[in-house]
Amino acid sequence: MKVVSSDIVISAVKPEQYPDVELPEFALAGRSNVGKSSFINKMLNRKGLARISSKPGKTQTLNFYLINEILHFVDVPGYGYAKVSKKEREAWGKMIETYLTSRDQLRAVVLIVDLRHQPTKDDVMMYEFLKHYEIPCIIIATKADKVPKSKWQKHIKVTRETLDVDSSDSLILFSSETGKGKEEAWAVIKGLM
Repeated sequence: MKVVSSDIVISAVKPEQYPDVELPEFALAGRSNVGKSSFINKMLNRKGLARISSKPGKTQTLNFYLINEILHFVDVPGYGYAKVSKKEREAWGKMIETYLTSRDQLRAVVLIVDLRHQPTKDDVMMYEFLKHYEIPCIIIATKADKVPKSKWQKHIKVTRETLDVDSSDSLILFSSETGKGKEEAWAVIKGLM
C-alpha cells in the first residue's frame, strides 16, 4: 500500500475518546521496547511520527494513527515493563482489554515480537488472550536484520512453537532497517480490511 497521508489523530484512555468513525483498525501490541514505534514509522514512511524512546513504558495511552483516510493503526502501551507501579500496570491492562474486547472496528492485532529472542511469558499470554477472544492476529517478528539469514528458519520455528501459532495467523519477518516484510505486512492488513 502506498501511504500518502498519516497522522496521529487522538490519544485515548477510554471508549468515549475513541474516534467516532467506521474505519477498520489494527492494534499494535508488544512488550515494552520491542520496536512498535519503529514498525509504525517504517510502515508509514514517516521518521519520528511515532516517538521512539530508549526508555520502556513511554506509550501510556491508545494512540490512533489515521492512514490514507481509510484505516487506523492503534498503538497500545507495551506490556511486561516492571518500572511502573502495579496500579499503573493494572490501569493500562484494563484500558487495553476494554479496547481489544469491545471495539467493533478492530480487524486484527499486530503482535510484535523480537525475532532474536524466544517470545516471553507476556507474549504468550497476549497471544492466548487474542485466541480466547477470537481476535485475528498478525505476528511481526522484528529485528530480522540482526539475525543471520541462515538462522531465520530456526528463530521462526522457536517463535511459532513458543506461541503455539494458529495456522490461520500470519507470521512475518520484519526489519525497520531494511524494510523487509513491509509489503507482506501491508498485503495481510489489506486482506483483513
